[in-house]
Amino acid sequence: MSKENNVPALDLEPDTPTEQTIEEIVASLGDTVGETRVDNPKMSVSNVDVFYAEKQAIFGVDLDIANNEVISMIGPSGCGKSTLLRCLNRMNDTIPICRVTGEITLDGEGIYSKETDPVLLRARVGMVFQKPNPFPKSIYENVAYGPRLHGLNRNKADLDDIVVNSLRKAGIYEEVKNRLDDAGTSLSGGQQQRLCIARTIACSPEVILMDEPCSALDPIATAKIEELIDELRENYAIAIVTHSMQQAARVSQRTAYFHLGKLVEVGDTDTIFTNPRHELTENYITGRFG
Repeated sequence: MSKENNVPALDLEPDTPTEQTIEEIVASLGDTVGETRVDNPKMSVSNVDVFYAEKQAIFGVDLDIANNEVISMIGPSGCGKSTLLRCLNRMNDTIPICRVTGEITLDGEGIYSKETDPVLLRARVGMVFQKPNPFPKSIYENVAYGPRLHGLNRNKADLDDIVVNSLRKAGIYEEVKNRLDDAGTSLSGGQQQRLCIARTIACSPEVILMDEPCSALDPIATAKIEELIDELRENYAIAIVTHSMQQAARVSQRTAYFHLGKLVEVGDTDTIFTNPRHELTENYITGRFG
């Protein structure tokens, strides 16, 4: 019997870039594919670089965020999408080794100027985090905290209206209206996330940032949050980071694909998912890497 093995050798070449090729790939990406600008943007990112000490995490990003729109940021882990999101309300200020260059504007005014108060900025540009993080307070006090801090209420009746309206907009009021004195932490995970959205809305923001807001939720809670996002875009500009391409396809009007700290492609969500113009985008969407 022949011992000859006719099985072809396996191709062990990786589909994803190795550490040795990262700089080369970043340098070869060239200009972003697709139109990064929109008419009358709510926020604009222009030639933004982000560094953590000597390590560069974001490379020359240009991107607009429009009113009444959800824009999704997608890409492999570590590609810079959450880093960019945190630049939009200066959350990276809390990281001593982080340095941001370039310009980011809100209604045409630079948010990194000396005249900008980061606390007031974060009232205008609210953020919902990956894991629900209600304060160790009652449901009522969770929502009332921001308006009290920023002086948005004149009296108790005003504050009551803000709390109720915020809970209504977050789609949770009917579920909690008889238990507003209960701890926010007593709610289910999906309810806690909607409470956090209500807390953000209560400060009357103009932009809402969401960093993987459904990653810790079950499918039913995720569906409720996605329905809420679609409703909220009627009144806000929304930017969402997500690892779920299905979620990006469901909730966003535009999608931006990031790779190794660079914005590779941006455009209409349907086009990005059905006819991407960059090979890296196509490889990620079809599951070849990421």
